Amino acid sequence: MEGAISAPRRIGSSSPLGATAVDGGVNFSLFSRTATGVELLLFDRVDDSRPSRSIRIGPDARTYHYWHTFVPGIGAGQIYAYRVEGPWNPAAGLRFNPRKVLLDPYGRAVVVPRNYNREAACTPEDNAATSMKSVVVDPSTYSWEGDSPLQLPAARTIIYEAHVRGFTRHPSSGLSDTLRGTYAGLIQKIPYLQQLGITAVELLPVFQFDAQDAPPGLVNYWGYQPISFFSPHRGYSSRRDPLGPVDEFRDMVKALHRAGIEVILDVVFNHTTEGGAPGPTLSFRGIDNPTYYILEQDRSRYADYSGCGNTLNANNPIVRRMIVDSLRYWVQQMHVDGFRFDLASILARDSSGQVLPNPPVLWDIESDPVLAGTKLFAEAWDAAGLYQVGTFVGDSWKEWNGHFRDDVRSFFRAEKGSIRKFADRFVGSHQIYAHKEREPEQSVNFVTCHDGFTLNDLVSYEQKHNESNGEQNRDGANDHRSWNCGAEGPTAKPAIEKLRSRQVKNFLTTTLLSLGLPMIVMGDEVRRTQNGNNNAYCQDNDTSWFDWSLVQKHSDIHRFASLLIERRLLRSVEHERRRLTLSQLINQAQKSWHGPTLNQPDWGDDSHSLAFTAMLQNEKLLVHAIFNPHWESHVFEMPISSNGQHLAWRRWIDTSLDSPNDIVNWEAAPLISSHSYLAEARSVVVLIASSRHGTDTPTNKDREVDDSP
Repeated sequence: MEGAISAPRRIGSSSPLGATAVDGGVNFSLFSRTATGVELLLFDRVDDSRPSRSIRIGPDARTYHYWHTFVPGIGAGQIYAYRVEGPWNPAAGLRFNPRKVLLDPYGRAVVVPRNYNREAACTPEDNAATSMKSVVVDPSTYSWEGDSPLQLPAARTIIYEAHVRGFTRHPSSGLSDTLRGTYAGLIQKIPYLQQLGITAVELLPVFQFDAQDAPPGLVNYWGYQPISFFSPHRGYSSRRDPLGPVDEFRDMVKALHRAGIEVILDVVFNHTTEGGAPGPTLSFRGIDNPTYYILEQDRSRYADYSGCGNTLNANNPIVRRMIVDSLRYWVQQMHVDGFRFDLASILARDSSGQVLPNPPVLWDIESDPVLAGTKLFAEAWDAAGLYQVGTFVGDSWKEWNGHFRDDVRSFFRAEKGSIRKFADRFVGSHQIYAHKEREPEQSVNFVTCHDGFTLNDLVSYEQKHNESNGEQNRDGANDHRSWNCGAEGPTAKPAIEKLRSRQVKNFLTTTLLSLGLPMIVMGDEVRRTQNGNNNAYCQDNDTSWFDWSLVQKHSDIHRFASLLIERRLLRSVEHERRRLTLSQLINQAQKSWHGPTLNQPDWGDDSHSLAFTAMLQNEKLLVHAIFNPHWESHVFEMPISSNGQHLAWRRWIDTSLDSPNDIVNWEAAPLISSHSYLAEARSVVVLIASSRHGTDTPTNKDREVDDSP
């Protein structure tokens, strides 16, 4: 290889993989089963077009398939990369090109030159001047000051899905240009998160990704195009030095933990930004293509179960270990509290794409002792039609419940035949999860997420408006189950705006009061809009950023969400301590379903209203929730005690009322003098009554046939 030298050096060790700073230098180890030679490149500066040193690692420095060397006199902050020799034979799945500069799959940090060029990595030519490079990191030099992952109970976890850059990038954030859109900027907004009451931020991907992996003239904003599974994304750091993103990310985690907020990472182990055959050679493709990727029978083609051009070969032993090593690193060295796995069902596929009944990588993750107690969330589907909500493997995985999203949306559109499914979703999706005998929090309940309409747009648009994505509005989902309340997009009509706010409150109430683990999305608490764009992955602009002026503009929604969350956080964790399953919890509960008439729920396809009464045993309180998505108002009878006495019901929530009467402090809920309640059209009402001695229970317990959804 050009520029290689044979300076005296120790041969190094195959373990650990990656670049490891030790006394006197750095040990480098790289796996490649089919390479014929490896060259380690050392750079002095990020924008250097040529390495200052290159060290050839020949077969004599190879143990099994690990290529390793020890380089004395360097340490943390050293910029490095690899060139890897081997055959160019796409028909056999081999795509070696020794002219390409490659990232270390185990690199702990990445630098990106000012003239980084994705296209240059797609050609056969040398790209040293325009390539990303890895950085040596010594994690032991950071002071955590006693910090560790929080391991908060799932029963009191409320997730806030957020984007590091989008949360503070908008000029209205009030932050300096240096801090806007960074890990450090997020630290400045922790008081807002505390005031809202959320207990966990779920950050869209923070692994280093390729921002240029987007349509011409746009950027990859969401970050679902990873290239380094151990490195925090450099673009989110306010620091420019090679080690800056690592320490700034840890500063953010430490600050969030001090505020009692967990950090959950949205991780993408199903594909990489290298894409299909025409894609760039940045790392894995040029190091050991058939090990890292699932290939078609025609080995020149990549299997694509992700919709992004390739699929990581997750159940290959080498890739399995890399995934688990990555997770362990983020927990042990970066103090992360949990992970949400993008398109997690792909991890159930073997090297031929077949679905495994017991996927090794998923069981490795679940059973790893370092990851015990870590929150694990699965997006239990993939882009090739595999849908595993309710059937995802394991004992610890919680699932994004896509059925909750769809069925709650359908119910509040008053769709025909939606009432039974809604009732089941509200009580933990028992029909989906009962067979697994798992805890109620197995279901992650959400109505909106980053992918799709915001909550505001769900009630403001019936059609997607993705023209700015450059794909003639063909991209993005077509099944929205949205309703614009009478006008498409912004309107000056007060009645429509009032109805939209009411619908937003209906969705928030259902999400935050249902059995399961609730998740809301950044800005939904202030009606953030994306102007009808339901696939804003490439919109790094006002479309996606949090507009902080909305906190004041929609202060009523913010107040409503905050009071809901405040009450949710008082939920008992006794069932979690006792390890009660969803089935056990439901069977033990004192609860009953109703229609407008007590104890007479209408489960017919044309029914559009429902009420539910339950006892909060620890507090000796009865809760009576009325759901009326119907376009007509209905009078609902209020439950009486077991001895026939009328209860002193108080109104906590009525989404049809203007703020501050739409929700009040629990203790200050006003008394209802009537024995019935008029639920306005498109509204949710929640009433509470004391049951001090446990005798004022509903007059009807569950009837196995008549009174279940």
